[in-house]
Amino acid sequence: MRRTVYNEDHEAFRDTLRSFIEAEVVPVHDEWLAAGQAPREFYHKLGELGIFGIEVPEEFGGAGEESFKYQAIISEECARAGVSFGGSGVHVALCLPYLKAYATEDQKKRWLPDFVTGASMYAIAMTEPGTGSDLAGMKTTAKLSADGSHYVLNGAKTFITGGVHADRVIVCARTAAPTPEDRRFGISLFVVDTTSEGYAVGRKLDKLGLRTSDTAELSFTDVKVPARDLLGEENKGFAYLGQNLPQERLGIAVGAYAQAAAAIRFAQEYVQDRAVFGKTVASFQNTKFELAACQAEVDAAEAVCDRALEAHDAGELSAAEAASAKLFCTEVASRVIDRCLQLHGGYGYMNEYPIARLYADNRVNRIYGGTSEVMKMIIAKNMGL
Repeated sequence: MRRTVYNEDHEAFRDTLRSFIEAEVVPVHDEWLAAGQAPREFYHKLGELGIFGIEVPEEFGGAGEESFKYQAIISEECARAGVSFGGSGVHVALCLPYLKAYATEDQKKRWLPDFVTGASMYAIAMTEPGTGSDLAGMKTTAKLSADGSHYVLNGAKTFITGGVHADRVIVCARTAAPTPEDRRFGISLFVVDTTSEGYAVGRKLDKLGLRTSDTAELSFTDVKVPARDLLGEENKGFAYLGQNLPQERLGIAVGAYAQAAAAIRFAQEYVQDRAVFGKTVASFQNTKFELAACQAEVDAAEAVCDRALEAHDAGELSAAEAASAKLFCTEVASRVIDRCLQLHGGYGYMNEYPIARLYADNRVNRIYGGTSEVMKMIIAKNMGL
């Protein structure tokens, strides 16, 4: 079926991006895998290409687009080529919405121009050791100084994507104790300069997949954060976090769909070239049936993503609808990628083949942004259950 979610401008962007990936990423991606991260200078190239500024207002150096569809195309094209842009996805998909929605004009003037060029890379620090998806249980604190000039930040965060290269991190911390009526009360957001005294990057975490995406542990020991770097209002951080979750989950759904579509492409190419017992693997009925079943599932995931993208751009994507899209697309991707790996036989288990990397990368889709179990809770609650 013909896709109608993208227009000519989107497809022109896709062509430019595909050429960039083939020239700048594919030839060196294996080096990034070996290093466990993309090089910092690569983010400057993304800035020069305009990737970071698509949704940034024009007065701060961006293109002023409001549509999330350009980010969806980036996910699709990276998956198609079997590569990633390192930890830079968080810079735009997770951090930018908070800066656009809650930063003051002064903060935008200070932060967004360098955000657009990649001179200043952002990460967001929510998860803490022992809390996982229970953000209301966070222990990191930020106490206002007696003269009101700064906050003193203490605590630790983990699983922070982009945390190694980040120049500024949006840190979630408690500025007040939770109330008996609302344990989510008292969380605030701060934009923290990573060169601040007492700020430390711990281990670069060794992950199963997403090998080119730097993921770190962070710690804060009496870090002084200027009061003017409070993002939004004090004690309202949890509500802010919740407002961006539908877009975050939509992004994961699109990424999962793109991975599944890429898996079929890789498997089809492999089985058409690979010969066993005197004929190609593609000629066996089982191969045809497996790929046909996978294609049907990916077609359904594509329809879900496209409908969700349209709803999001119209400002109509609800939390439950985003959760449903994430749950469905990530479950589809897990099944499809597993079946496509099986069609590769033993070679599918070798990391030199993109299907093996997809298999490892895909697994976290059902965990981050809220686990599949959390998605089911959100959907069930919306059903009145």
